[in-house]
Amino acid sequence: MSGIVAIVSKKDCKDDLFYATDYHSHLGTSYGGIAISDGNVIHKKIHNIAKAQFKSRFIEDIDFINMKGNIGIGVISDKDTQPLIMRLKFGEYAICGAGYINNQDELALELINDGVVFSEMPGSEVNQIELVAKLINKGNTLEDGIEYMYRRIEGSLSLFLLSKEGVYAVRDKYGRTPLVLGERNGDKIIVSETCSYKNLGFKTKKFLGPGEIVFFDEDKSIQVKKANSISKLCTFLFVYAGFPASEYEDKNVEEFREYSGRIIAKKDNVSVDLVAGIADSGTAYAHGYSHESGIPVKIPLLKYTPGWARSYVPPAQETRDLIALMKQITADALIKDQKILITEDSIVRGTQLKNYLLVKLWNSGAKEIHVRPACPALMFPCKYLFSTRKIEELFARRILKQMHGRHIKEIEPYLDPDSKQYSEMIKAMEKDLNVTSLKYQRLQDMLLATGLGEENLCTYCWTGKENC
Repeated sequence: MSGIVAIVSKKDCKDDLFYATDYHSHLGTSYGGIAISDGNVIHKKIHNIAKAQFKSRFIEDIDFINMKGNIGIGVISDKDTQPLIMRLKFGEYAICGAGYINNQDELALELINDGVVFSEMPGSEVNQIELVAKLINKGNTLEDGIEYMYRRIEGSLSLFLLSKEGVYAVRDKYGRTPLVLGERNGDKIIVSETCSYKNLGFKTKKFLGPGEIVFFDEDKSIQVKKANSISKLCTFLFVYAGFPASEYEDKNVEEFREYSGRIIAKKDNVSVDLVAGIADSGTAYAHGYSHESGIPVKIPLLKYTPGWARSYVPPAQETRDLIALMKQITADALIKDQKILITEDSIVRGTQLKNYLLVKLWNSGAKEIHVRPACPALMFPCKYLFSTRKIEELFARRILKQMHGRHIKEIEPYLDPDSKQYSEMIKAMEKDLNVTSLKYQRLQDMLLATGLGEENLCTYCWTGKENC
């Protein structure tokens, strides 16, 4: 998903930028990057963080240590090397972003045929940040170029453009990824995640609206473009991707998860000995379930956090599997002969839950295992963020293919929890996972827990409907 940070400070911003960027590490595991302007030159540094944490890569980097300046941007990237320093016809900018462009290959080919040269080509693909810069450069003004870029891309993107004078903050056209402005004694920070500045003393000032463009420097903040009327914030931020201490549109992630757990319990009637959340993102659901049902919360699966990233984030399946195997350790005495209800944020690919977590519980002597995901079955690969890319990756689609021997075209009956086809799908899932029971949270209940209203949320991965 990636997370981005921009800071304008009255003094050197390097330390605040370093820590605020690091607080986005839950959103990406590919690259970490920082760019800082000293008023004359923009300096940047990028590190591969696939096998080492952001802090460890930067803390002793002499180039980073020597950076100075009061304006900077930072990024934890899930795919591309960034930020990039680009010379546009509007000036020199360091650029970073969060999102995904579905038609980047087609756009790149079109630009290449027009004589545009691309220099960033990891794995023979264009870097989408370089692509964005080349598209923006086609505008008559910077704002016009940004609008042109949004007309051409299919997907989602929030951006920072750092010049020697200040920063342009551009939220995605439909607000699928968040941007939030915080202030501290005249210093300004804009981030993807509000948790990133709380320990730095910044206070939330404003949630940028979808498509809004703001320029800010040491002295002022100027709204360059007003927000659009249509908002489609990614609901999966609440379900899994977001950090519990963060807020989106003034709604807290942890509060959503606990409330969701209460709703799940209200609509459940299973008899179990304990409730356990798959750490970390499943834990709050377990507490909500426990508060509502009176069934005690215990921790039979303990997450060994040092050195292990979130298993959903890495792009390679073998890496995700390794993390799932290694980071969860069983407390066998809490499991033996127990009927256990597991709260999980979601079942995306299903391989980790099936092959590692559930096997560990059964091998430790569990009597029953009941699984309660906090969102519906994911049926469609995300079109807007870098997560699932193919139907074949999704657990629910693999089950349907097993049931029918092919990928079915008529998916609607399997989206309806009250249909016969849906019940058949759930039974096949229970058999495949080898669990006593499986019950997904319903879409409307999940949306209710956000407090934002369905019209303001993207639900494409569950419904296949863009709604804008």
